[in-house]
Order: sequence, then structure tokens, then C-alpha cells
Amino acid sequence: MSAPRHSDPTAPTALPPSDVSAGVGLAGLAGLFVWIALCRSYPDIADALGFDGALSSARGVLSGPYAALAAMLFTAAPMALWSVLVDKVHLRPSTGIDWKLSRPLAETLPISVVKLCGLWGTWALIATFYALARWYWSGSYLFAMEVLTIAALPLVALSIPYVIWLDRHLVNPRDGTWHFGTFLLGFGMVGRGVLDTSQIAKHWRAWIIKGFFGAFMISILPPGFAQVVEADPAQVFGNPVQFAGALVTLLFLIDVQIGTVGYLLTLRPLDAHIRSGNPLLAGWIAALLCYPPFVWGIIGPDNQVLSYELGTPGWAHWFAGNTSLLWAWAGVLIALTGIYAWATVAFGIRFSNLTYRGVLTNGPYRFTRHPAYLSKNLFWWCSVLPFLVTTGSPADAVRNTVFLLIVNGIYYWRARTEEAHLLAEDPKYRAYHSWMEQHGLITAPLVRLRKMVTGGGVGNPAVNHPFPAE
Repeated sequence: MSAPRHSDPTAPTALPPSDVSAGVGLAGLAGLFVWIALCRSYPDIADALGFDGALSSARGVLSGPYAALAAMLFTAAPMALWSVLVDKVHLRPSTGIDWKLSRPLAETLPISVVKLCGLWGTWALIATFYALARWYWSGSYLFAMEVLTIAALPLVALSIPYVIWLDRHLVNPRDGTWHFGTFLLGFGMVGRGVLDTSQIAKHWRAWIIKGFFGAFMISILPPGFAQVVEADPAQVFGNPVQFAGALVTLLFLIDVQIGTVGYLLTLRPLDAHIRSGNPLLAGWIAALLCYPPFVWGIIGPDNQVLSYELGTPGWAHWFAGNTSLLWAWAGVLIALTGIYAWATVAFGIRFSNLTYRGVLTNGPYRFTRHPAYLSKNLFWWCSVLPFLVTTGSPADAVRNTVFLLIVNGIYYWRARTEEAHLLAEDPKYRAYHSWMEQHGLITAPLVRLRKMVTGGGVGNPAVNHPFPAE
């Protein structure tokens, strides 16, 4: 006989408001679609405008890597404008900015100089890491290194007026960047109470995340963009496999483009700054296991440790000849990828791993706390079908299944460490966490199932973190 269910009297009765409105991501999505349409229509546009030479239609559609890079501008600009003009995020106290406060330049300039030294020193150390790490100088990473090399000088130049201007309005201009600059210049020692090493650690967690994931996201921009711009609709419609492949590629392109903007556009006036990087070592390990170079040799099809695709030709092979089933399965894969892309679009300009940049409670996060992880892992099961193999070996089927379950476990671990980070940072997230356990369409039944299996409650999320925070 099961124990009677009792609702938690401390659980919130209403879903907390989201720090990011749905309009931000939709504005970016509209801008991206406009740019894709322009790139696909470029030959016709060139003919209509009478372009000659290098601008002629002989060059075909705009599908090169720099067109993919330009897509970020068409994606970022509408999101930034929506955030400021509609949501007015620049007026929120969470920015740390008081626009009514305008300190004299003579008062803030010494702070700005120290902060610029800290910022430039940070960039120099990240650039040194890029130079030493061999994987950044081969394959798709070469494009990212080219872009960052070209961007270095303009970023240094633009950082000067930006920092000087913003410091006059910041409530506390002596942030982690200032503390790191003070450390580099030797103006203060910890023993004198001038330096705050916790602020320096916070500063570096944020910049390691930006440096590591920013380069990765830029490196994967061009391939998907080229496939979408060069796609021939005549070859896609009528074939469920090609149709699914084309839409899945488009949805992943949406995810990558908006996600890349999120990593790069961490600006306080947009309330998109990184408020904290995950302080948990477990969180970093779980996240890095899912990205190169750490993922190389661990997860994937080519005899990696957790290879779950040995002898698995996939869904199109096993359902070949059954048109109805192919279309139905294609619909499932497109829907799962759509949820994955929707989760990124919902973040707007605040997407990034291992960070706290506000609390998101709308879009797919209205139904589950981790829609991207859930949809991605289900997509792998549905597309690979690891338990169906052509080798004829039951052992291969078992290995594939077990290894994909382990990959699922890594993502579950990753989700739990993210929850621990956010639970320690923001009362709003604690309220969201509690609300989802009571009312989340997907989360609530899973929580009830866990309670039935374990015979106990989850407890108060404000204190019972899955991992201790620093």
C-alpha cells in the first residue's frame, strides 16, 4: 500500500516570471531567417541590381563561412534591440547599473585603467592557451582562430571607451576584472584586504567558459549554414529521410547561431552578463565530457570508449520500404530536434553552459527543467536505435545500449550539477524548482515516480542540493 501523497505547503502556487521574454529569441529567429533568405536569393538579387565582377550571380548563393558569421549579426541585433526597447532590460537592478549615477571621470578613470589591464591580461592568457592547444590549429577550429585573430585588435580598441563609459554608472565597478587587474599590477595584496581572491576565481570561471565554448561554437557555424543555404527543396520534399535530415540540420543551425550569440554577447547593459560560473568541479567534468577535445576518444561512433553506434545503420535502414513509418519516425526526430532548438531560442542572448545568467521559466522550460538534454538524448535513441545491429552479435546490441545509457547518465549528472549551482544562487530558481516538482508536465510525474521508488521526499531544494556549493 503506497504512502498518502501530501503537497508541499512551502511550494509556490504560481510559476515565477522568466528573466527572458519569449520575444527576444523570436526576434533573433526572425533575423536569422531573413539572412538565410537573402543568402539563398543572392543570385537573383545580384542579377536584379546588375552586379558585375566579384558581386555577380556567378558566385552562387552565399553559403561560405563568412556568410555564416554574418548571420550572427542578423541574429544578435534584433535580440539586443528587443531586449532594450521592449523588455527594457537595461533598467533592471540585476544589471548592476544605475543610470542616474554618473560619477566624475576623474573618480572612475583609475578604476577603469586597472580593469582594462585585467581584461587585456585575461585575453592574453586565453590567446596563449589557444596558441599552445594543438587542436585549435586543425580542422574546423582553424576558422574560429582566424575570426578571433581578426577580432582581437578591434575588441581591444572598443573595450577602452566601453569600460570607461560603463564604470561611471556601475554600482560596484570594482568587480572580478578589477581585482584581477589589481593582482597583475601588484597594487594590493590579499593580506591588506585589497584583493578578493573569490572575485578573481569568479572572473576566471566566466572567462574560461567564454573562451572554451566561444571558440567551439564559432568553429561549428559554417557547415550547417552551408547545408541550409545550399539545400534544394526539390530533392527534399517527397523523401522522408532527406526531409528529416534537412529540417534537423536547419534546427541545429538555429541552435548553434543563437547559442553562439549567447556566448559572445555577455554585456551588462543587456542584463546578459555572466553572474557566476558553476563553482562545482563535478559540473565542469560533466559538461566538458560532452565537448571536444575531451569528448574525442570517449563518446562517438569510431571505436571510442562509449561508442554506441557499432553496426547501427539507423532508423532509415530499418524502416526502409515502409513509407508511412518513415514519415512518422521522421516527424518524431524533427519534433525532438525542434524542442532542442526551442530550448536555445528561449534563452535569447543568455545561452551558455555552466553559467548563471538569470532564471528561465517559459518556453519548453515550462514543462521540464532540462528540455534540451531530454530531447537530445531521446533523439539519439530514436535515430540510432542502438539495440538493432547489422553485425548479428547480441553482444554489440547490448554494448551499444549500455553505452548510450551511460551517456544519458552523464547528461543526468550534468543536469544535477547545474541545478545545484542555480539553487545556491537565486531564490527565484528555488521557487521554480519547487513549482516544477509540483506542477511540471514532465518533471512532476518523474518526481512522484522517484518518491515511490525511493520511498522518500525530495525535501527542500533550498538546502538539499545534489552537490555542495562553494
